[in-house]
Amino acid sequence: MPPVTEPQDECAANGVGNNSLESQQELDINRNARMVLESKESTVVLVGSRANTKGVQEEDSLLENGSQSTESDDPNADACPEVSIPLKETSFSIGLQVLFPFLLAGFGTVAAGMVLDIVQHWEVFTEVTEVFILVPALLGLKGNLEMTLASRLSTAVNIGQMETSKEKWAMITGNIALIQVQATVVGFLASMAAVIFGWILDGHFLMDHAVLLCASSVSTAFIASMVLGLVMIGVIIGSKKLGINPDNVATPIAASLGDLVTLALLSGISCGLYKEIKNNVYVNPVVCILFLALLPIWFVIARRNPATREVLSSGWEPVIIAMAISSVGGLILDKTVSNPNFAGMAVFTPVINGVGGNLVAVQASRISTYLHMTGPPGEETELIPRKCPSPCRTFFSSDMNSRSARVLFLFVVPGHLIFLYTISSMQGGHTTLTLIFMVFYMMAALLQVLVLLYIADWMVHWMWGRGMDPDNFSIPYLTALGDLLGTGLLALSFHILWLIGDRDTDVGD
Repeated sequence: MPPVTEPQDECAANGVGNNSLESQQELDINRNARMVLESKESTVVLVGSRANTKGVQEEDSLLENGSQSTESDDPNADACPEVSIPLKETSFSIGLQVLFPFLLAGFGTVAAGMVLDIVQHWEVFTEVTEVFILVPALLGLKGNLEMTLASRLSTAVNIGQMETSKEKWAMITGNIALIQVQATVVGFLASMAAVIFGWILDGHFLMDHAVLLCASSVSTAFIASMVLGLVMIGVIIGSKKLGINPDNVATPIAASLGDLVTLALLSGISCGLYKEIKNNVYVNPVVCILFLALLPIWFVIARRNPATREVLSSGWEPVIIAMAISSVGGLILDKTVSNPNFAGMAVFTPVINGVGGNLVAVQASRISTYLHMTGPPGEETELIPRKCPSPCRTFFSSDMNSRSARVLFLFVVPGHLIFLYTISSMQGGHTTLTLIFMVFYMMAALLQVLVLLYIADWMVHWMWGRGMDPDNFSIPYLTALGDLLGTGLLALSFHILWLIGDRDTDVGD
């Protein structure tokens, strides 16, 4: 048999050559294609096993199955493989698609800030100040769970894994069960972290308060994740039907609802359970036991689904570490807001944290989808930088991801101006929006987003190059870092403003 030329050479030649050689090559291609199709069933298990060792997310198993039904019957398709690259988007189209969800998310964080500004004076928050430590940790669940869910499903939609009803049902049931397991465990761990931090700083331990924190945290995480998870599924399926890229809209909508729903649930549940301490001491332990007892049921459902089995065993590290990072931000919030001189910080904390987390989640989701269209995680490609990217490449190159980074960064100042004006017009907070306050606030917000977008560019590519799916691992870390940076920079700004004489604390009283 004459030697077979390279596929690229065949494509370049465009059919020019000896007719007998072409016929022989076509027979070889057809025979190889049949062999690949016949052995597909046996290779799926091997590919899945190898992918598991690299920490690839649950979507890969569905992709393997989906590829059997979508593979082209054209034998020339294998001879001229092409990398699937997402369609080019202009800066205007990116900004237009992100604008409405970004504003919606921002107004959600404003509403959450107004709620926190009010509830910080409630008895449960003044008597059990450790509840403040729970705030960033539980609000961070939207990044740990709901935004990660949105990113996973957005990628699945964009690469054709949710075309049939069977695929959609498998994705929905597996992911709902998965986030319920993760929410319950993370809620319990967040309450333990709050108890430990409070014990270390205050020097005393109260069992009633510890059980209250556990019951409030677990029930809030469970209910919020169930509600937001169902909303995310509806948003992504609706985006697909409308022809909108779900990467641009799903994560901001998750954030817009996440902060407000979670904070309202935490405030209402903790207040109700605090009142029950005096009347019925058994209510809080029963609530804890009830939600923890549901864990095995959700665990079995998630484990039976191949789409979530891998994440169920390997996806805990980013969620737990992100919770710990957010808890440190909660500790900063607790110690700052507990000081009457800095009570005005409460209304701005969800806003600055939410905006930063929303923007970096959109960027991380876009980069992850872009990489998914080039092949599986861990596969060497020219799109993966060999070293830590330079800021110029992240923000000023002609790359599609650099373009989206510039668009997202430009949203910071006008977005915050709109949100701050909304807070001021509603007479929220305890701080007058003076020029010097606006300058310090904008400096903190710009620095936060600038650092987050740069870290996202490095982290997503770094994880991808090591076989880790960024949809599962990057967003929890990035949103938790956003909470820590936002809370820390905002607290620093308030302390500097106090030192230089800007000490207005009567607004909203």
